[in-house]
Amino acid sequence: MTFGHAVVHWYQQMFPIFLPFIKTDLGLSEIQVGGLMTAKQGASGLLTLPSGFAADAFNTHKGLILGCALAMGGCAYLVASIAPTYFWILMFLVMLGAASALWHPSSVSTLSLQFADRRGTALALHGVGASVGDSVGPLCIGALLLMVGWKDLAQWHMIPALILALLMWKTVRQYSLAGPGGLTRRSYFAGVKGVFARPTIFMVMIASSFVGMARLSVTTFLPLYLAEEMGYGPFWLGFHWALLYAMGMFSQPLMGILSDRFSRKTVLLPCFAIMGFLYLLLPAPDGGFLLALIIGALGLFFYGTGNIATAAVLDVASEQVQGTTQSFMTLFQQVVTLPAPMLAGYIVSQFGYSTVFYYSSALLFSAATVWTFIQIPKRAEMSNGSGNL
Repeated sequence: MTFGHAVVHWYQQMFPIFLPFIKTDLGLSEIQVGGLMTAKQGASGLLTLPSGFAADAFNTHKGLILGCALAMGGCAYLVASIAPTYFWILMFLVMLGAASALWHPSSVSTLSLQFADRRGTALALHGVGASVGDSVGPLCIGALLLMVGWKDLAQWHMIPALILALLMWKTVRQYSLAGPGGLTRRSYFAGVKGVFARPTIFMVMIASSFVGMARLSVTTFLPLYLAEEMGYGPFWLGFHWALLYAMGMFSQPLMGILSDRFSRKTVLLPCFAIMGFLYLLLPAPDGGFLLALIIGALGLFFYGTGNIATAAVLDVASEQVQGTTQSFMTLFQQVVTLPAPMLAGYIVSQFGYSTVFYYSSALLFSAATVWTFIQIPKRAEMSNGSGNL
């Protein structure tokens, strides 16, 4: 499961490295660039609830769902490589967003149910796969772009995607993944009702939405900032982008263990405050080692905090609706964060790239403020995280 997650994120993170080339080839404006990320988020949001329901209702078919997610990522880049207009690039982003929506509910719900008493650690280790794909992928793609064009490279990724999709389907199909038995319409909707009845869940989702707005803004415009303001070529662009994720390979397991041992709040509140300060510092250096150090420090928290927030929500959700709960959390964040890239694009067009990092900093401090009012029990006081609270 962790290897598949690495592959999914390898394909997701190819796009930021390709973005400067796409922008130049099609002559896109900053607002149009923001629209690309909005299309990706919108597609992911529309599919997230159906994917969550499928993860809960068709437990024995999760191999097929996960295989389709991998295959769709490869197909998306084939579309991108032959796209003649902005519309077809939008279609590429829609497919890429759909691939992410298919993968996460099935994989997260499986791990959440199998490791309920170590949910934070399990989801964190799953997140390590994402960190590998997010960090190694951009570095390799940046190096390959020194030798081949981005369109050729995008086409080449179709073949491994299909091969890996077949392997994932056949491998997962061999195992009867443990899950809740006797799922009925009544038990399903009772579980969903329990999610809506807990204000703590919505507070976690609101805070996570602030973090997501900042993350989307940074992932949209940091590559352009590095390419246009710092003058970095493909390799150094890939190197710095990899730094944003590489440190998560080391920090995520530690965050998961600490959140299981103490509480989710113990981990998330200081992480969000630190990220707010780092965003403020991001535009200060004129490149070089200091910029790389700040981006690497951001990488300690950039992705892993989302897994701990997800664990906090799944802790109090019924085991009958783990996939749906993860999907609902994702959908909530998608709706709230959908306009964020376009708003960031407007900010950049009016005030320059640096201001988007100040905007992101304000969002992180807002998330930290929300978490000061969230009460999450210590893991020792919870009934194995199965929602019996």
